[in-house]
Amino acid sequence: MPWQIKRIQYLLLFCVLSFSALLQAHESRPFYIDIRETKAGEFSLLARVPESVPAFNRPKIELPDFCQYQQPGQASSRMFSCSQGIEGAELAIVYPLVNPSISTLIRLQRANGQIHNARLGPKQSHWQVPALEERWVLAKDYTILGIEHILIGLDHLLFLACLVFIAGGWRRILITVTGFTIAHSITLAAAALGVIRLPVPAIEAVIALSIIFLARELVLNRRDTLTWRHPVFVASSFGLLHGFGFAAVLADIGLPQTELPVALLFFNIGVELGQLFFVCIAALLFAVLRRLFNDMANLHQQGQFFSACAVGVLASFWFFERIAGF
Repeated sequence: MPWQIKRIQYLLLFCVLSFSALLQAHESRPFYIDIRETKAGEFSLLARVPESVPAFNRPKIELPDFCQYQQPGQASSRMFSCSQGIEGAELAIVYPLVNPSISTLIRLQRANGQIHNARLGPKQSHWQVPALEERWVLAKDYTILGIEHILIGLDHLLFLACLVFIAGGWRRILITVTGFTIAHSITLAAAALGVIRLPVPAIEAVIALSIIFLARELVLNRRDTLTWRHPVFVASSFGLLHGFGFAAVLADIGLPQTELPVALLFFNIGVELGQLFFVCIAALLFAVLRRLFNDMANLHQQGQFFSACAVGVLASFWFFERIAGF
């Protein structure tokens, strides 16, 4: 029997690390294109390519025949003009090799203050400039962005998974996750609106520390601590920090100033929908595991110990990696 337990321990450890590596590999920021009309028919273009895309695969932005760049090359900042105006113009995003599974965010600001926002999925490479931006399209795009962010944000997911495991029952999970949601919604709004400004590297490092803290609680397994007795307090406290992390990503994406409340609201709704989906899956998984190993307390504790150690090691790596960027 001991050798079977050890095999299961190693399997659990391997699964956690493999799952972490898989999610880490897909944790990419989007390709961001910012176009501004400087005067009638003339535009500036700023392209921000995520660091995950190598230099030899940096995308080109191709214009329609009636638009021309004013200088050759592939600089990240360029000027172009359109002889027939930009309404109906189709932009093409072309990767030299292949799209590395990242989304594209496009923001077009007209000289009259009108703003168009668009989100292209990894399989979409063309965008046609609409005549008028519709609010429901903006709401849909930012909702999807919120869902995508939480589901590829491994640090936030591991924090939530630890919370769900500690909370245990469905009622405690609901209360704990609600506290986390309210807290990060407050700081997300405050940071996005410019009310509070904090250095991003420091926030990211402390987020990693919050995961280390919960992993330590799981390793020690002392059920009389504040974390185990009232996980909502810990979730709410650290939730304030995670909100700044969400805001940092939203700052990279950009918010349309004329529709800022709508974009902020639906990005947050997207985050909550993605979070709700993950929490339900995690809670069901933990419930099944508890039922399966209900009569094997030792195996249950060993699985908790090794999984928490794996999470703690990964979070420690993030912490030192992030403080190195100060």
